[in-house]
Amino acid sequence: RLAAYGDDKESLQAFGIEVVSDLCNQLLSAGCPGLHFYSMNQALIVEQVCNNLHLPHKST
Repeated sequence: RLAAYGDDKESLQAFGIEVVSDLCNQLLSAGCPGLHFYSMNQALIVEQVCNNLHLPHKST
C-alpha cells in the first residue's frame, strides 16, 4: 500500500497518521491503559494522532 504514494510525502504522512490513529484506537478500545509515542522530533505528528483520538495533550 505504501508504494502507491510514491514520492508524495504529504499523502504518505497523512496515511501514516491515519494508520497509527486507527491502531491506537484499537488498543485503547481493548483496554490498553495508555500510549507512549517515540516522536523522533516530530511532535506535530503525535499531536495530530492525539487530536484524532480526542486525547488531551500539551503543546510545547
